[in-house]
Amino acid sequence: MNNRLLLLGGENPTTWMVYNELMARFGQFPAIIEQPVPRARLVKLRIRKLGLGRALSQIGFVLLVRPVLNRWSALRLRFLRRKLGLEPLPPQSAAIAHVTSVNGSDCHALIARLKPDVVIVNGTRILSRKTLAALGATVINTHQGITPGYRGAHGAYWAKVKNDMEHCGVTIHLVDEGIDTGNIIAQARIAPETEDCFVTYPYLQTAAALEPLGDAVAQALQGRLESKPISGASAVWSHPGFFEYLGHAMQGAR
Repeated sequence: MNNRLLLLGGENPTTWMVYNELMARFGQFPAIIEQPVPRARLVKLRIRKLGLGRALSQIGFVLLVRPVLNRWSALRLRFLRRKLGLEPLPPQSAAIAHVTSVNGSDCHALIARLKPDVVIVNGTRILSRKTLAALGATVINTHQGITPGYRGAHGAYWAKVKNDMEHCGVTIHLVDEGIDTGNIIAQARIAPETEDCFVTYPYLQTAAALEPLGDAVAQALQGRLESKPISGASAVWSHPGFFEYLGHAMQGAR
């Protein structure tokens, strides 16, 4: 067991793609997986942050459009898993623990026991200041977008909407207290094909991130990880709304 490493992840396919790839490279190591934010709480948070109209539009997209995209893209997702060698299912391992939240006391207790040197983050809620202090390690995140222009959520989709393919990709960065504002370790671009859409972009981004992420972890373990501060125009993105997505789809950004 490689106890110098720890993965903090959400329960989603990209987390397991990252974990399985890193296990193949570094051997078995611990992972702490958090539960999703309860839907009712998530709705309240979105209404508070975005306003009622914008929040309801996003909920309409999630409930009505995304399931259709999932069904429409099922064959494409299977093809990408085979072509890119992605494993989206969790391994059978006693090294995987489950918590309610990465910011909860149960997670902090596990971190205190494990004492990792390098932590990989994938698909969790934003780490609190208390969690970052508890980690006391080099914390590396895989962000689904090119920072700083595509911070937040669904960076590849919004780059496609903006016809900004130069910045359609993924960022490996250090984690700080901001939203995807940490120093950049590496970035990689993707080239979506006509069959790709909102639900397949994360698979392309994760595949593009795996090699530079593994290299970053290796460098961090050796104490020679390099990074650079973000610079340039910055923007934070979130889910598209129902009609917003349909409008962009008519323009070719699915």
